[in-house]
Amino acid sequence: MAKPVVGLQLYTLRDQTENDFLGTIRKVAEMGYKAVEFAGFFNTPASELKALLDELGLQAPSAHIGLNFGEPEKIEADLAKQIQYAKEIGLQYIVTPWAPLPANPTIDDVNKLADILTAAGKQVKEAGLTYGYHNHDFEFKLVDGKPVMDLLLEKVPAEYLIAEFDFGWVHMGGQNPVEYANRYAGRLPLAHFKDFGQGRSDTEVGKGIVNLKGVLDVAEQSGIQYIFVEQEQFVSSSLESAKISLEFFRENGYL
Repeated sequence: MAKPVVGLQLYTLRDQTENDFLGTIRKVAEMGYKAVEFAGFFNTPASELKALLDELGLQAPSAHIGLNFGEPEKIEADLAKQIQYAKEIGLQYIVTPWAPLPANPTIDDVNKLADILTAAGKQVKEAGLTYGYHNHDFEFKLVDGKPVMDLLLEKVPAEYLIAEFDFGWVHMGGQNPVEYANRYAGRLPLAHFKDFGQGRSDTEVGKGIVNLKGVLDVAEQSGIQYIFVEQEQFVSSSLESAKISLEFFRENGYL
């Protein structure tokens, strides 16, 4: 086992990437991050992106790629195009960042979503990659006495679905992040570190109330290989916040 690699989910810098995608990736490497997770490719040719990652020595194991839930008949064809691009730039994981669930989900809603995720997972696996799902807090609503997230991980075989727990949202969903890291050890190669301050306002990693240090302490034994910082709201700027979050990992001997 080795310590997880610390990376940045590029959605954090969306105000930068939409104007200068490749230049922003260069800044992330200069800050000291060792990996990136994509949230869109901005029509960048795969060869250009791969060349930059190689030049910077930056790992890029995964990308957030949404499924076309609005037009289910197009999911397979749309995903096939994304898989092709992912393979060209050398990704290992394709992660669905969100799925629609009603405010008060039923077991039928959960089963329907599980079927969609299973089909996507099979398609991704057949292409030689691994498929995952990234949670928010609503997946911890209870259905038949159990959190939706746990039901999905029960219903979709592990070979077709890994968890990419966002531990900030696990906390906001009323659950214990360390407990979830331990419970799904071995099925959790990717993780998001998001911290929350007041209410639903997120903040830099280590500056809020989420027990991310506790997750860090069990990260190796849980099999977490990559930790991605993600933040959506900023006091000064997205770039400044990304730098501040990195200090949490330096203080804990990760860089």
